[in-house]
Amino acid sequence: MNEVHWAALAGYPLLATLQLLPLLGALFLLILRKARLAVAIGRLFAVAELVVALELYARIEVSDSVMQFAERLDLLAYHAAADGISVLFVLLTALLGVLLAFYGMARQQVTPVHLLGVLLLIEASLMTMLTTMNLLWFAAASALQLGLIGYLLWRWASASEEKLALSRFLQYQFFGWCLFVAGAVVLVWSHADANTLVGGRWSFDLFDLLATPQIGKYQSAAFYLLFYGLAIRTPLFPLHGWLPNSAGYGLIAVGPVLLLGVKVGIYGMARFLLPLTAEAVLVWQPYVVAFAMVGVFYAAVLAFRQANLRRLMAFAVVSHTSLIVIGLFTLHPAGVQGALLLAVNFGLAITVMLLMIGYVYRRAGTTRLDSLGGLFDRVPFIAIAFLIGGLALLGMPGTPGFDAVHLVLEASIETFGALPTIATALGNVAAAGFLLWAFQRAFLAARPKDLPASRIARPRFMEYAVGGTALLVLLVAGFYPEPWLQLTDSATQALAAYFTHD
Repeated sequence: MNEVHWAALAGYPLLATLQLLPLLGALFLLILRKARLAVAIGRLFAVAELVVALELYARIEVSDSVMQFAERLDLLAYHAAADGISVLFVLLTALLGVLLAFYGMARQQVTPVHLLGVLLLIEASLMTMLTTMNLLWFAAASALQLGLIGYLLWRWASASEEKLALSRFLQYQFFGWCLFVAGAVVLVWSHADANTLVGGRWSFDLFDLLATPQIGKYQSAAFYLLFYGLAIRTPLFPLHGWLPNSAGYGLIAVGPVLLLGVKVGIYGMARFLLPLTAEAVLVWQPYVVAFAMVGVFYAAVLAFRQANLRRLMAFAVVSHTSLIVIGLFTLHPAGVQGALLLAVNFGLAITVMLLMIGYVYRRAGTTRLDSLGGLFDRVPFIAIAFLIGGLALLGMPGTPGFDAVHLVLEASIETFGALPTIATALGNVAAAGFLLWAFQRAFLAARPKDLPASRIARPRFMEYAVGGTALLVLLVAGFYPEPWLQLTDSATQALAAYFTHD
């Protein structure tokens, strides 16, 4: 794995800019006192972040598998770089940052400025995770992001059960973070032990660790710790227990989008877990895939039993995340590429659906399915956007998930055979059932008597703008997927090269 320095590709350090720009925006919000001006400036910083991300995409050499735009500062162990996989997730993060900046979900007693400042800080931490080549920096940025999202769940939760949501979230995420850090320490210990002749220097740098032949017992321990730490974040069955409470009682859209829209757990597996523990991955591959396949059906069954639209979406997340993990652990170039594209499609689709659920909550004051109904007549745009997001989640033609699911299933057939692949596809069919059932209950069923039509406000301009932008990106990426396939092809080929295929 080689690097190209940023100075050879751009006139300024793009990756450092991506990390520092949201921090600068949050600082401006702390200084400014005029709420309207501060919100406008905060949104401007979010848009500027998207512009920088687009420039990164425009400048990257998609046909080259080396890490590009490399930046180093040895004094702080800072090492950032990007490839096609990084850029794909960076673009998604920047887009979600803009959408959430204009979504504007805040309780009346808390100013939008405060919320927007937290969002920018979270975006900065995400950009750090997506560009760093250092396990310690990844862990530190992850801790910051999780702490800030925990703050969101505490300060802006939408129900009295917020303490339960917060406690479950913190318990699971802290445990997962500790496992990840322990796995990183095992790898670094192995690296230092293998380099005793040169002083046994500890390094959390990805390139240094890849250059060290790993001892088998260390790899198994490191894989176990890193995988379970990331699986909690993903979330993967049976480590998903925090999600239903956080989705059901936490912030309507902002918190879940930040946790689930950017699949940091999947990215961490692709960037660190697979290359650093390749031998152990081959040993544990069947067990991971077995858990994921169970998760597809388990979550689909539980989704049908939910009375709350938000909790139903939580189990939809678990079901479809399992499909992504199956694709990633085919260890096949097509499967890895399909899984990463599916993760981004998932992020766009779940964002659309969560934003629409947030708009429904603003009108109905609830997301219980037995208290909803008849919404299509009053808010057809919200209903159609929710439906398109659900179809995208399922990988229907015309959405980015269609090609991604095709790649995952193709690689699954070649790696695992026809029967497991058919079972996985049937799980996706079950997911279609509960999502369409939820759409029918919430938007097409008879309106309850305690939800009069006059109470359901028509969509506002900003709601059309936010939802329409998300849908436009989703559909354009679906009908024109070639740029994303080209962007990730070389990087996923290099990742899959760590494993042997017949």
